[in-house]
Amino acid sequence: MFPQRRQLPEDPQIRALVQAMSQRSMSRRGVLGAAGALGLGGLLAACGTGGKSGGSSASAVSVKDISDTDPTVNWANWTLYLDYDEKSKSYPTLDQFKEQTGISVNYVEDIDGNDTYYGKVQGQLNAGQDIGQDLITLTDWMAGRIIRQGYTQELDHANIPNLANLLPDLKDVDFDPGRKNSITWQTGYAGIVWNKKKFPKGLKNVSDLWDPALKGRVTVLDEMRDTMGLLMLDHGVDITGQWGENEFGTALEDLRKNIGNGQIRQVKGNSYKSDFISGDAIAGIVWSGDIVQMNFENDDQWEFVIPEAGGTLWSDNLMVPIASPRKANAEKLINFYYEPKVAAEVAAYVNFICPVIGAKEEMEKIDPSLVDNPLIFPTEDDLSHAHVFRALDAEEETTLGSEFQSAIGA
Repeated sequence: MFPQRRQLPEDPQIRALVQAMSQRSMSRRGVLGAAGALGLGGLLAACGTGGKSGGSSASAVSVKDISDTDPTVNWANWTLYLDYDEKSKSYPTLDQFKEQTGISVNYVEDIDGNDTYYGKVQGQLNAGQDIGQDLITLTDWMAGRIIRQGYTQELDHANIPNLANLLPDLKDVDFDPGRKNSITWQTGYAGIVWNKKKFPKGLKNVSDLWDPALKGRVTVLDEMRDTMGLLMLDHGVDITGQWGENEFGTALEDLRKNIGNGQIRQVKGNSYKSDFISGDAIAGIVWSGDIVQMNFENDDQWEFVIPEAGGTLWSDNLMVPIASPRKANAEKLINFYYEPKVAAEVAAYVNFICPVIGAKEEMEKIDPSLVDNPLIFPTEDDLSHAHVFRALDAEEETTLGSEFQSAIGA
């Protein structure tokens, strides 16, 4: 009925998983496992980006909440990141939310990349102005940045009683201790994919993307930590460890070379999916849940794998921008999506890991076949090959980010 994402339970197997993950890596979007509600949580918590909350001039902004008189919420999210009904051209869970609360949601797939979205709204956030969104969804490292800069409002947990369903290990991440300013939305992998008919021999590692048969038909992500993370892993670098600019530079040269010689068609954010659907791209570096969804809607054309050298893990987070005048409504929406049944409906469609306790059991009621999908309920072996790009300090973020942007021509 729905495509899928994932969730997390708990048992001895999971505790072992959490220990292993804390030694090697943490996650950016996440993984749910048949055994993993709590175990996955530990993995996700580990994927915190570091950095402490700080403040900017925007922090002093005083906002009057008009939720009681304006029953709406404006929500900016990534594409293919919420359950959608093609027949009715609507989002079923948003319809349920309106029926239950009377609050309408203006939902836009307005986020194509963390950096590009930040670039569009940073000026307004810094000035303490309303960006027109009451809820935004950004990845750990960017969430950490805007929280540190004082660009988000502190959440009232009394308005989010279902926060009790958040995996325990996700309740206190290093970029937002105590989850005062953010709540996990979903988590997942970055890995490699290919069109099974057009490239039947398939891929095992990122270096296989440089096959001459794929020239001009490869796309990679404009998310630095995912593309560079996979390239560095391909060069034997432990991206969770104490690597430096030399290791980064070697992998970046690989990227520059393959952009320059035309091997890589484009470097894109979420819009890369259109290149695969049109046939312009045959292979590339992608996000796991997108491929499950694309296959569901396009006759199972693609194969996704975590490279033998390793893939990356990530999480995305819901936050209320500094000048949003409808924080209470946004909190009601967050609370709604932390109901296990609702979370399961989303997980069944989006195909990434779900951070809500109890969603796995509810998803089994929706479609038991989804429980066996390793991209929704990952195996221990998959998790052992997934790593979190280590936290960067401010100087590294500026320097390495600039080098990456220059390399991709941004």
